[in-house]
Formats: sequence, structure tokens, C-alpha cells
Amino acid sequence: MKTTEPPAPLPAERGPAVTKSDTAGARTGRRKETEGTVLNVFSHGVLVIWAIMVVLPLVWAVMTSFKDDNAILTSPWSLPDKLHFDNWSRAWTEANMSDYFLNTLLVVGGSLIGTMILGSMAAYVLARFDFPGNRFVYYLFVGGMSFPVMLALVPLFYVVNNMGLLNTIHGLILVYIAYSLPFTVFFLTAFFRTLPTSVAEAAFVDGASHSRTFFQIMLPMAKPGLISVAIFNFLGQWNQYMLPTVLNTDPDKKVLTQGLVQLAVSQGYKGDWSGLFAGLVMAMLPVLAAYIVFQRQVVSGLTAGALK
Repeated sequence: MKTTEPPAPLPAERGPAVTKSDTAGARTGRRKETEGTVLNVFSHGVLVIWAIMVVLPLVWAVMTSFKDDNAILTSPWSLPDKLHFDNWSRAWTEANMSDYFLNTLLVVGGSLIGTMILGSMAAYVLARFDFPGNRFVYYLFVGGMSFPVMLALVPLFYVVNNMGLLNTIHGLILVYIAYSLPFTVFFLTAFFRTLPTSVAEAAFVDGASHSRTFFQIMLPMAKPGLISVAIFNFLGQWNQYMLPTVLNTDPDKKVLTQGLVQLAVSQGYKGDWSGLFAGLVMAMLPVLAAYIVFQRQVVSGLTAGALK
């Protein structure tokens, strides 16, 4: 009788073979993850330290503006026993901070409007139109940013004096506009180049003029960039001290930075440190408020110019 042998058992199923390359890849991934975690912790630590270095002096200045002179000199780091609002009223009235504040608003407001109008128009033409000398004019504006203001103070003084604009508000406005135009044109030229050309071409097809296309179509599209450069110009013009010191010596037309310096110099005779800190906070608050209100627009304007 013929017998049949049982079939040979099937080999056991095995998982996928682990190679040396897979092991090395896993190790590399874990190492990169560890390095990324360390870098993340380090960068956040640096940002926290930087934030403390920036915020702490501001908080201390605001806190000190509500103290009296005795508390400022004896316990400068302690909280005020009570809020001395008379420091602010005294700085506003007796130190003439109200006049300095009004003059600064007139100068910065007029120069900011003029800078944004002229700068945006020049940047639009340089970015969207090709004509002989286009790059030459653009590099003239760029070169204006690298020219030190201190080298131009003496000839600028004589030019403004010969034009009869010395010790005048409108003369200082014109100087501020010329001072801020190079950066404005440089920034907005790069921004206008990122705007779609098809929108302007469609407006021309519909019969719109160049001026109407610029003011009603292209300028609203460039709103993020306009807000960003306006904030930077506002900061620079608000804190400007050298130009008004040379070109504006009339006591009735001094701006806020000149008033703060005069208030600080007078401390050697009066010792009104509480009024000095109150005036300092007064000059600081508009800048902080402007940046807090428009911080999202500033960030979006800086990033939008890099994206098509």
C-alpha cells in the first residue's frame, strides 16, 4: 500500500527586513528633532530676555512718572505709594509740553502726509514704467539713505535760511519730507512691483487715466505697504532731534524732543524729576499707541512685499 508523505510545513512569515539605512535614518531623524527642540528653546529664551530688556525700562518709566521726587530718589524700584497725577499736569502746563506737543503734531502730521503722497507717486512711476534714467533716479533715492544727515547740516542750514524758511513750521515740514523720501521710495518701489499688472491693464482698457488708476486702484491695493512705511516714517520723524535743533531755534516753535531736552537740562536747577518722567511718558505714548494699533498691518506689509 502506497503511503503519501505529509506536506512540508510552510516557512513562518517574517516582517520587513530592517536595514542599516533605515536605522541610520531613524537616528538622523531623532537627532534633528533634538537639535530642533534645543534651537527652539534657545530662540524663545533669547526672545524672552529681549522682551524683558525692552519692556522693563518702559514700565519703570511709567511707574516713576506717578511718584514724587522723594520716592524717586530714595526708592526708585518700589511701587508708588499713590498716583501723583499732578506730575502730568505740571509737565503739561508749567514745562510747556502742550505747546511742544502741538508743534510736533503739526510738523509730523504735515510731513507724513507729504512724504506718503510724494513717495508713493514716485515709487509707482519707478516700479511700473520704463523710461530712460529710471534706474538712475531709483539709485539716487537709494543713495540718499546712505548719506549721513550730519554732513548735510551746515549746507542745509544755509539753504533753508536763504529760502526764508528758518525757524518756521512749514520749513521743518519740507526738510522732514526730504529726509524721509529715500526710504519711502525704496520700500514702496519694491512693493508696487509685486502688485498684479493685469488689474492696471484692465483699468486702462475701461478708459481710466493714469492718475485715476493710481489713486483709485493701485493705491488701495498697496495699503499694507503704505501703512508699514507710514509707521516707520512716523517713528523717525516723531523722535527726530538733530534737524529741529539746527533749523528751529525759536522757543515758541520747538518740537517735543527739544522740549524734553530743555526739561532735562532744567533739572540741574529745579530737581523736578517727577515732571521729567511725566513728560517722557507723554512723548512715548503716541508712538506706542500707533504701533499697538497698526502692528498687524506693519507685519502684513513687511511680508506681503516678499510674496507674489
